[in-house]
Amino acid sequence: MLYARISGLASYVPDDILDNEQLSQMVDTSDEWITSRVGIKERRVLKKPVGSSYMGIIAVKRLLEQTGTDPADIDLIICATSNPDYRFPSTASIIAHQCGIEQKAYAYDVQGACAGFLLSLQSASAYVRSGMYKKVIVVSAEKMTSMTNYEDRTTCPLFGDAAGAMLVEPTEEPVGIIDGVFHVDGSGLEHLVYKAGGSAMPATQETVAARLHYLYQEGRAVYRHAVMDMLTSSQEVMRRNNLTVDDIQWFIPHQANLRIIEAVGSRLGIDESKVMVNIQNRGNTSAATIPLCMDEKRDLLNKGDKLILTAFGAGFTWGALYVIWDI
Repeated sequence: MLYARISGLASYVPDDILDNEQLSQMVDTSDEWITSRVGIKERRVLKKPVGSSYMGIIAVKRLLEQTGTDPADIDLIICATSNPDYRFPSTASIIAHQCGIEQKAYAYDVQGACAGFLLSLQSASAYVRSGMYKKVIVVSAEKMTSMTNYEDRTTCPLFGDAAGAMLVEPTEEPVGIIDGVFHVDGSGLEHLVYKAGGSAMPATQETVAARLHYLYQEGRAVYRHAVMDMLTSSQEVMRRNNLTVDDIQWFIPHQANLRIIEAVGSRLGIDESKVMVNIQNRGNTSAATIPLCMDEKRDLLNKGDKLILTAFGAGFTWGALYVIWDI
């Protein structure tokens, strides 16, 4: 029987910092207002005139170098992004080309909003466990500032730019991506949506003038659903695998809002010392938050650690993974 282990982890954040003091010069807000509501002090911003693939390429190249992997050996790249470089071709194809991964590999994008990386890990696990592929890279590249409205004080403090990547390979040991549960509720569309630019509302002078080409979010509705859905999906995957909070070494939630993270952890009953967090200095980087957080906190991870990863995003779409760490 094959299992899918995570054999490598890498990430990238841009050099430029946008802190709360700087943000307060751009929009009517303050460090106290932002910190008290979402727990974010600063976020990284990709100022170069490039797309999300720029960050994904760096993260994947780091992953290949750190794992000593030949690009020619990669079978598949899955890129989780809500900020593709173009409507088409896929951002995954751009990353593959720039990383020299083309001889036999396929590449495609996944649009799972903030839950996209976990959805893609689940897919990578299925490919590997079936024997179809031996080396799969899951990467998330998110230039969230490209869809952020810096005239909207309720959303612009939230988002930053980043990329994260993992290598998934087969093993006969019972480690790696053990189980996952995912759900979708399309009624969430009205609460969290990028309104214009798609086939439902193509770009026009009017949509641009109305500033409809930015992320729109109804914070209270999203908060309520995010807390409940990340909680219940985590409980579901734990119950399916006979796990209690005492069995878990690390709970690693999507870094959307510190208050959401605290509420989910508290209701799950897990000690806050076992909740992995980096949102204070990175903000919400959408699907990239979990691999970024894990890479930056990798010194805390030990081989054999049992992890619960959970995320929630637009759609609504959400879920949780049970992972046994093997690096």
